[in-house]
Amino acid sequence: MKSLTRASVVVVGAAASAVLLSAPAFAHVSVSPEGQAAKGGYATVNFKVPNERDDAATVKLEVTFPADHPLASVMPQPVPGWKAKVTKAKLDKPLEIHGEKIDEAVSKVTWTADGKGVEPGYFQKFPLSLGQLPEDTDQLVFKALQTYDNKEVVRWIEPQQKGQDEPEFPAPALQLTAASDGHGAAADDDKADDDKAAKAGAESGGKEESASGDSDSSDTTARTLGIVGIVVGAAGVAFGVFASRRRADG
Repeated sequence: MKSLTRASVVVVGAAASAVLLSAPAFAHVSVSPEGQAAKGGYATVNFKVPNERDDAATVKLEVTFPADHPLASVMPQPVPGWKAKVTKAKLDKPLEIHGEKIDEAVSKVTWTADGKGVEPGYFQKFPLSLGQLPEDTDQLVFKALQTYDNKEVVRWIEPQQKGQDEPEFPAPALQLTAASDGHGAAADDDKADDDKAAKAGAESGGKEESASGDSDSSDTTARTLGIVGIVVGAAGVAFGVFASRRRADG
């Protein structure tokens, strides 16, 4: 019985090892925006590079940009211990950005370590400012080559196919969000709220003005009636005095 149990453990362990060895790496070169990457706008993105080796360091990263959606403005942020090089290429069809025609775009950015690079057990982020982002696609797919100091090159260039499992060496893909122009539903709701508040204020002011007007009118009427009463009273007194004098004279 113990022999069977031990044999079962060995078989299960061997099967688990086979699955782990055959499974694709979960840590791979990826790209993500800081905040959102809106269509037609500009964004800062980070290429995240993990070290997947126990006995080698990553010393070089090459990122190739999509030719079907060229980007005219690409600026790397300095990364300590690394040198960045931006390569541009002529465009078959010039781009028009802010009224100006651009005849070249960035084709590749290369980071090369001038120190130890990304050592085993660590990862490194490589920030880029990108723009102007295209408006006719939902994502930008890049191709990345990761080079180790033992001359090994890992090619992260396989695009993700819709409805299929993630490939073994997926290409970094940047998801784009809808353009934000300040005229969306939220802005319309805010405007509607402002209009309602203004209308309410106007109506409230009108009511106060009306009430004030009514009060002024009432005060004026009261004053008028008071004056008339005084005049009538004085006339009555005068008439009484005059009548008394006439009776005395008679």
